[in-house]
Amino acid sequence: MAEHGVIIRAGEVIDGANRMRFRADVAIDGDRIAAVGDLSDDTAETEIDAAGRIVCPGFIDVHTHDDRMLRDAGDMTPKVSQGVTTVVAGNCGVSLAPLVAAERPMEPLDMVGLEGDYRYPTFAGFVDDLTRRAPASNAALLVGHGTLRLAVMDDTQREATPDETAAMEEKVAEAMASGAVGLSTGLEYPPARRCGTGEVVALAAVAARAGGVYATHMRSYGADARAAFEEAVRVGRDARLPVVISHFHCHADGNPGLCAEALGWYDESRGEGVEVAVDAYPYEASSTSILPRFVEKSAKVLVAWSKPHPETNGRYLHDIAADWGVDAVDAAERLAPGGAIYFGRDEENVKRLMAHPAVLIGSDGIPLNPHPHPRLWGTFPRVLGRYVRDLGLMALEDAIHRMTAASADRFGLRDRGRVETGRHADIVVFDPAAIADRGAYMEPERPAAGIDRVLVNGVEVWNARGHTGAAPGRVVGRRTG
Repeated sequence: MAEHGVIIRAGEVIDGANRMRFRADVAIDGDRIAAVGDLSDDTAETEIDAAGRIVCPGFIDVHTHDDRMLRDAGDMTPKVSQGVTTVVAGNCGVSLAPLVAAERPMEPLDMVGLEGDYRYPTFAGFVDDLTRRAPASNAALLVGHGTLRLAVMDDTQREATPDETAAMEEKVAEAMASGAVGLSTGLEYPPARRCGTGEVVALAAVAARAGGVYATHMRSYGADARAAFEEAVRVGRDARLPVVISHFHCHADGNPGLCAEALGWYDESRGEGVEVAVDAYPYEASSTSILPRFVEKSAKVLVAWSKPHPETNGRYLHDIAADWGVDAVDAAERLAPGGAIYFGRDEENVKRLMAHPAVLIGSDGIPLNPHPHPRLWGTFPRVLGRYVRDLGLMALEDAIHRMTAASADRFGLRDRGRVETGRHADIVVFDPAAIADRGAYMEPERPAAGIDRVLVNGVEVWNARGHTGAAPGRVVGRRTG
């Protein structure tokens, strides 16, 4: 007989390791799981009845732009309300540090901040801020290549010089020593579009020496996607580190089978022993900055926010263009800087991605926008509700594995992603019959249904009544629990 801080009783445990569920009690002492099994003889200060519920590891959102939300809106409600206990921030080459800028930088660097926010000459300064004022969720941080280029180059529309590359290498080394889990790139975006592959390899090699990963928004997800995929694999091979390819929603007009082809390249590379993973989100529409070249490729565009024209937030671009008497590209140029939701992908390809057993789950949501994409609030419940329960595309155990243990292993998040004795107590209790996303493109900011409890490091941050106000999150990674 033992006394514990918390016991979650009689739930169906899905432990994250892709094993069949089993009924068990879960005991928590402090920030760790103390025991899993029949604990009917044990007692606890707090007991949670989980009968009829799933008890699983907290979800790990492997693709986010949550840097500023972690710092400025640390309750992390859009994430913890859907069961996310750890976010991987700094994706697509866009990180809040290390950069000091006197004015708002070019898109998409403005995704993570507004004027006055760019004040981190070192990565350690950002980590220190998150340590002094902890958020509600854990944070694994990537250092962004676009951020590095703006920090050391007077003109990013060219290749870096050897001296500039060396300066970026020093900043990557400092970021990794300060707790970053790897390097990210956004090679399709303006700050990095002109860089050479050798520059990326040099920076990735610094991250590799510290045990990091390379996460990339490729140069192309359309007609040139194969070459972009091969470049990502080459960076991993030459720099000797694992690769994560972001939002692997490859599509192109005139080639509806491109997504299936891309998954074939992925399977072939994995079969050859290449250490590569991909992530995806369960929606047909994407979201990023308002960029004319993206507008040209999209059938429908919803304006999320516009700095010069805030009155257009939440309106469709074609309606705005018609009101102004201009075409969509001209309207986009007037609306920038801003953010948009881009439609035009195929639901059958979303199903392919969700069903693939080696696709990780990442929301790619952009927080603190006047009109965000609903994936910011609903990605993980949507997978479990629509694609697992309603469509039956995968087993619940498989989906949870790809949201937890597989993600923790890929990013080197020690002792997370599993319901096992000794692991950190990041835990979600949810109703498998009720879990669902509730947001829509015109009403995106709605908490998911079916999430009963969310614990981060053993502390409850969300329950049926809402946010508890707790902020037990930590900066986590290769060296930190």
